[in-house]
Amino acid sequence: MGNPKPVRSEVWLIDFGIAAKVRPALVVSEPHGDEDRALIAVVPHTTSIRRSKYEIQVSPPFLKKNGVFLLQGFVTVPPAYFVKKLGMLSGSQMELIENGLRDWLSL
Repeated sequence: MGNPKPVRSEVWLIDFGIAAKVRPALVVSEPHGDEDRALIAVVPHTTSIRRSKYEIQVSPPFLKKNGVFLLQGFVTVPPAYFVKKLGMLSGSQMELIENGLRDWLSL
């Protein structure tokens, strides 16, 4: 079956390990090429809300619990950690995430 091929703006359940558990995360990177490291950049979704400006709230229908995408939780993970595709954010929802990442990273 092989590893999944997540694409930008998809939300997947990802196994972050025992301490961080399986949770939804948003793919924010472009697909990697054969010459690249097999890593995919994601922003995790959390229900532990602190009202930080680096927490972006969007409410796609496939996420059952209210929460936020935690920009400061940005991490790269290999394709093998991706468990199940949940859905895809709309263009306007992705724009909120992209703008937040630009602000946080001063880009």
